[in-house]
Formats: sequence, C-alpha cells, structure tokens
Amino acid sequence: MESTNTRGVGWTWLAVLVAVFMVAIDTLVVTTALPVIRVDLGADLEGLEWTVNAYTLTFAVFLLSGAALGDRLGRRAVFGGALVVFIAASALAALSDSVGMLVTARAIQGLGAAAILPLTLTLLASVVSPEQRGHAFGLWGAMVGLGIALGPVIGGSITEYQSWQWIFWINVPIGLLLLPVLARVRESRGGAGRLDPVGTVLVTAGLFGIVYGLVRGNGEGWTSGSVLTGLIGGGVLVLAFLAWESRAKAPMVPLSLFRTRGFSLTMVAALIMPFGVFGAIFLATQYLQTVLGYTPLEAGVRTLPWTAMPLLAAPISGRLTDKIGGRPLVFLGLIMQAVGIGWVGLIAEPDLAYGRLVIPFILTGLGLGTFLAPVAQLAIGFAPPELEGVASGVSNAIRQFGTVLGVSVAGAILGAYGGFTSGQTFTDGLVVAYLVAASALAVGALVTLGIPGRAEPRPVPVARSGAGQTVSAARR
Repeated sequence: MESTNTRGVGWTWLAVLVAVFMVAIDTLVVTTALPVIRVDLGADLEGLEWTVNAYTLTFAVFLLSGAALGDRLGRRAVFGGALVVFIAASALAALSDSVGMLVTARAIQGLGAAAILPLTLTLLASVVSPEQRGHAFGLWGAMVGLGIALGPVIGGSITEYQSWQWIFWINVPIGLLLLPVLARVRESRGGAGRLDPVGTVLVTAGLFGIVYGLVRGNGEGWTSGSVLTGLIGGGVLVLAFLAWESRAKAPMVPLSLFRTRGFSLTMVAALIMPFGVFGAIFLATQYLQTVLGYTPLEAGVRTLPWTAMPLLAAPISGRLTDKIGGRPLVFLGLIMQAVGIGWVGLIAEPDLAYGRLVIPFILTGLGLGTFLAPVAQLAIGFAPPELEGVASGVSNAIRQFGTVLGVSVAGAILGAYGGFTSGQTFTDGLVVAYLVAASALAVGALVTLGIPGRAEPRPVPVARSGAGQTVSAARR
C-alpha cells in the first residue's frame, strides 16, 4: 500500500465530491416532482410514499454492508460497481411508465447509493493524512448538505422546464463521466470487511413488513390480514434480527454499543429527528403545489429557508460541540425543529400566505443544522475506538430508518385525516401530521436530557488482562 503516495489524490477528490453530491441530491430531488408524478402515472398516496421510501429503505439497510464489501473487495472496485448500479437504476426510473416500475428503480438506486456514500468517506480517508481529515470531512459534509438543500430546487426546475423523468436522466451522463475518473483513483482496502447476510435479510424483511403495513393501513384497513401480517410479522423479524445480532460472530450492528446509556439515547434522538422532519418535508412540497398553487420550481425555491439553513448552522454547531459538548446542541436542535414544525401545523390553511411560513421554515432548518454535527460526535464519542466506524455507520443507518418511518407515518396520517380531494382536506391531514411530528421531536428533546454531559468514553488501559480487556473511563 502506498500510504504516503500522492498519486490519484486529485482524482479521488473529484470522484468523491461529485458522487456524494449526486447521491445527496437524490434524497430529496423527487419531492418537488411528486405532484406531477401523481398525475402523470396515476399514482395514489401509497405510490408516492413508496417512491420516496424505496430509495431510503434500501439505502439504510445496505449502508453498513456496502462499507464492509469495500473493505473486503476493494473500495474503488465496489464504488465503481455501485456507481454502475446507480446509473442503470436512474435510467430505469426515467423510463418508468408505472408507479411499480418507478418504485423498483428507486429501490435499486438506493442499493447503489448505500455503497457509494460510505465508500466516499473511506476513499477520501485513504489519501488524506490524519491531520487533514477534519477539514476533508468538513468539505464532504458541506457537499452532502449542499446536495440536500438544492435537491428540491433542482428537482422543481427540471420538472417544470423539462419533465420529471430528467431528474433521473441527469444522473446518467454524470455517472458515466465519473467511471473513467475512478480508473485514476488508487485502490485501497481496510479492516476485515466482515459481512452479516443473515442480519441483512432479517432487518430488510422486518422493516419492509412494518413500512408495508403503515403504507397500506388506510387503504386496506388497519385490521386487514395483509396489514396485520406486515406490522406484526415485520416486528417479529426485527426482534429476530436483534436476537441474531446478539450471538452473530460478525454482527452488522454490535449490540454492545447500546450497553452505553449515552449511545442508546443518542440513537433514539437520531431516529426521532428524521421521523419528524422528513415526513414533514414530504408533505410540505406537496402542500406548496397542491394547495397553495406554486409550480414545482417555485415550491423548490420556497423550501430553501428550510433546507439551506443547515449549511449555515452546521459549521457553527460543529465548532460549539468541541467547546460545550454535544448534548445541549442536540437538545436545542430538536426543540427548534419541534417549534418550527408545530408552528406550521398551527397556522396551516388552504389560502395561507407564504410569508407566514418563512420564519418557521428558517427555525426548523437552523434546528436541523444545529442537530447534525453534535449527534455525529456523540455517536462516535460514546463508542470504543475500535467501533468508531461502525458507530458512525449505525447512526447514519438509524437516521435513514427514521426517514422511512417518518414518511410512512406522515402519509398514513394524511390518508386517515385528509387526502387529495380538496385543498381543505389536504390541509386537515397535514395539520395533524405536523402536530404529531412536533410532539415526537419534543419527546426526543426530553430524551436527550438523559445523555451524559460529555461524550468522551475512551477506554483507559489502567488494567489489562490476558484477553486484552481494558477498564473504560467512567462516563459522567
């Protein structure tokens, strides 16, 4: 391995930043196109939910497996294969003439993204010195934030001036241009690259069952056989996943991480935040178009006070985390988001002036940016050094699970208390969904009060047994 060789550093930076921007955009790029897709493909609310969730669900489930495959088979090789999958799935999504085909394509897209995103970090780490990694990862995070912020705007402008299919077609030439760049990137491997196929199957089937039940509940009835089978069967499979992880030789999620109160409560916060926020975004872009009458581009631009604020808040929050610890900032971020989303829920009406949304949108976006950096620091800080990478991956996966559940629950509430029959019915459902989301975020903020004040549980080798055990530092 040429650890000090600078060969391919510039090409690695180019490949990483372009790829992570492309993957980040696809997280929210489809949101402003949903009303047009609903009309064009004759989709119902369930179809729109799956259009978002299919991508996020496969992304979340295979995130840890993607990183492990790269360590085992070569990061550049797996990155390239995942990029080919992402390009092909994007083309399939663009060619879709039915909701089912689009959902399938989005699921395959998420599979490719699940390997691309974590490998961008490990490829970057392989060519950057430890002293420069903080700066490098800061640029990586800024690119992720930029992609998420611009996703609704780019999706809205493409949908309005071309067609919704082009939000997927645009990935094809970008991806194809990246493939020869990858040939100049130095190959690297790391760790054992252990896989957990049984755990992957159990958690995938379990989460699919739960999401299926939530999405189908309103249409088929909450007591119907298929819905109950999905919810109960999915829950049983998730429990089976936890049981398997407790005894697996190479677990996807080492449950020992959760023996630390700080890590466990941090993961609760990591789950609740996207549950409340991304379900709200899912409804907001449709509210702006379906109810308030804005075009896709106008709706995308009007979400910027929300989606762009993390670009301002996250760097400040990151610096403050080093000074005062992560707990107060995670608490503050959740409270700001609870207030912002609850505010929208209290004022929403069919003829609401957009100006009344600006302040709560800004507040929610600032809260999101305040939350992201410290929750990542807490996740790593409460993990032993040998599990830092796994802890970061678990945190990211749990946030993706929260997004899936948030969109599913928001859709279920909209279907139960409102719908698309009129602006008033949509608003009625949105109000209930937003108040539920705000309540969940407030509960999450209260949970964070139980997190220890400083996340610095580094093992201190004051005593070492023959098995190599250490006595860990006390956690305050």
